[in-house]
Amino acid sequence: MSESIYGDFKDRQQEGVWHYLNKAVKALIVVAVVTIIICAFIPELKRQRDETARLDQLKLDIEKQEAVNSRRSREVDLLQHDPGYMETVARDRLDLMKPGETIYRIEPQHPDKSDYTLVH
Repeated sequence: MSESIYGDFKDRQQEGVWHYLNKAVKALIVVAVVTIIICAFIPELKRQRDETARLDQLKLDIEKQEAVNSRRSREVDLLQHDPGYMETVARDRLDLMKPGETIYRIEPQHPDKSDYTLVH
């Protein structure tokens, strides 16, 4: 009779171990599936991030081109309708001045070549 009591205990203990192992295997399967899903979406997320950066860059390029277009349209309008502006532009490009007029030019500063050293 004592064997049957201990036998039930051993059976229940073995069932507990198998139950625990079944839960562990199920958990590992879930972790593996989640890992596979994440690995499948990483390239897509990277591509989406790259496309978003490219879109932002293109938007900046469009804004710059619109500013250039606006400035040039304004210049065309001034050249067509403002004789004073046309005279100023022509005299500036031809380096001409009116009698008694003094022209001051501010040239952009170029870096000194002596500041650089040659590396061999």
